[in-house]
Amino acid sequence: MDESKRKFISICLGGVAALAITGFAAITYPVFRYYLIPPADKNSKGKTTLSLKDIAVGSAVFFELGGSAAVLVRKQDGSLVALSAVCPHLGCIVQWEKERQDFLCPCHAGYFTPDGEVISGPPPRALAKIPFTVTNDVVTLG
Repeated sequence: MDESKRKFISICLGGVAALAITGFAAITYPVFRYYLIPPADKNSKGKTTLSLKDIAVGSAVFFELGGSAAVLVRKQDGSLVALSAVCPHLGCIVQWEKERQDFLCPCHAGYFTPDGEVISGPPPRALAKIPFTVTNDVVTLG
């Protein structure tokens, strides 16, 4: 086989490989984006109310606030903390680990305290705090 045929076949195989990689990325990116970073609901209201009776000590309740994921934590001492559930590293949704009493970001193993402060991992800053009030056992967030 002469040199020009080899070069032509190499270029064709490179093009096929590039198309395969592009096709794979085009299929997997939307799946990754949907499951790890849920789409925001632009019509969501800016305030949410939760009953204090529904939140056990040492647990966390996730909810949506203004089209973004948020969480209310009732710490072991009974105090409340409201935080954004969106990791400041890449925007993944954190998970509450009840046994450890902390948050884990599943994307790159970032850990946060119940107050949202970074324990370890790549997150550059703490989870954003959300203002709230408690009136007659009703928590108003936002």
